[in-house]
Amino acid sequence: MAVIEPEELRSMRDVVVVEAVRTPIGKGRASGALAGIHPADLLARSLTALVERTGIDPAVIDDVIAGCVTQIGEQAVNIGRTAVLGAGFPESVPATTVDRQCGSSQQAVHFAAQGIAAGAYDVVVACGVESMSRVPMGSDFPEGTDVYGSLHDARYPDGIPHQGVGAELIAAKWDLSRTRLDEFALRSHANAQRATDAGLFADELVALPELDRDEGIRPGGTLESMGGLKTVFRDPAAEKLYPHLDWRLTAGSSSQISDASAAILLTSAEYAERNGLRPIARVHSAAVAGDDPVFRLTALIPATHKVLARAGLSIDEIGLFEVSEAFASVPLAWQAETGADPERVNVNGGAIGLGHPVGASGARLMTTLVHEMRRRGVRYGLQAMCEGGGLSNATVLELVD
Repeated sequence: MAVIEPEELRSMRDVVVVEAVRTPIGKGRASGALAGIHPADLLARSLTALVERTGIDPAVIDDVIAGCVTQIGEQAVNIGRTAVLGAGFPESVPATTVDRQCGSSQQAVHFAAQGIAAGAYDVVVACGVESMSRVPMGSDFPEGTDVYGSLHDARYPDGIPHQGVGAELIAAKWDLSRTRLDEFALRSHANAQRATDAGLFADELVALPELDRDEGIRPGGTLESMGGLKTVFRDPAAEKLYPHLDWRLTAGSSSQISDASAAILLTSAEYAERNGLRPIARVHSAAVAGDDPVFRLTALIPATHKVLARAGLSIDEIGLFEVSEAFASVPLAWQAETGADPERVNVNGGAIGLGHPVGASGARLMTTLVHEMRRRGVRYGLQAMCEGGGLSNATVLELVD
C-alpha cells in the first residue's frame, strides 16, 4: 500500500463547493408531481440550474459524476451522460454514473474532490438522480434473483436480510422504543415544515413548473396517530430467523420513496479565485467505511469516527450534521454511538420528512448542509450516509469566508 508523504499532502489542492442545487422532492408514485418527468430530464433540470446560477461555461467542465441506484430501464446506459446531453451541454463534456447505494451521489462528490485535489480535474459536477415512481426500487433484481451468491456461507448462515429487518435489528440492539422512533419521525416532518414555511430552502431549490416545494412533508402528526400505524417489516420468515425482535418500525418511521435530483459544482480553490467564483465550503475530509451487512445500515458510525480522525476534529467541533434517515433507528443509533448533539442533526428535516430519492440523496443532503452552514455561519459540517451492503460515506465540510 502506497504511503502519502507529508510533502505530497501539502501539494494536494484545496477543493471547494461553488454552488449546490436540488429539485423539490416529489412522491415516488404514479400520482407524484414529478412522476411525469423522465429521470434523465429530471437530472438535467438540476444541471441546467447549476450552470445558470454560477454563470460557468459548461464547456469547461472536466467531468460529470452522477449517482443513481437502480440503473435499469430509463435509468440505464449511463444516465449521467444522457442528462448532460439533455441539459444542452456540449458533447465534449463527459459523464459517468456510480452506484454506492444510497450514498451514490455523496460518493460522486468524493470522486470529484479526489480528482481535483490530485490535479486530474479543475471543474467537476457531482450529482445524483432517482425517479422511484418510474423505476421502482428493486426492479434491477427481480423476485427470485440471488444477488448475494457465495455469501451464503458460515459468515452469514441466515443470509443478508432486507434493509427493513436490518433497521429492526438496530432498534433492538440500541433499545430504541417504538415511542422514541415515532418521536424522531415527527421531528423530521416538523423540522421540514418549519424550514419550508421560513423559506430556508429558497437558495437550494430549483422550482419546477410541476412542483415548487417538497411534496412529502406531513405536518401535524401526533404520537397517537403514529401509534395507530402497523409495523411493516414483520413476516413469517423474518420472525423465524429473528424471534427476539418485537417489530417497531412503521411506514411513518421509515423514509419515503421519492423522485428528485441534485447537483454540486466543485472546483479547485485556485480555479475559483482565478475565475471569480465564490465558494461556499471546502471539502475538508472524506472517508468511506464498511460494517456488518446483516445490520446493513450501521457503517455510518465507523465512517463518522474515521472522517473525524482524518480531519483532526472532535464531534463537538461540528456545528451541523446531515445524517441519513433511511429509518428512524439509524440516526438514533448513530447519535448514541458518536455523542453528537441531537439539536445539530438534520435541523431542516431528513429523509423521513422530506423523502429519500436514493441516488440523489447524498447530493441532496450536501446541498442542504452547505446552504445551512452559510446561513448560520457554521464553520464545520458533517454528512454521513447509511448504504446498502453495510457501507457508508462521511464528509467534513468547512465554511469558506
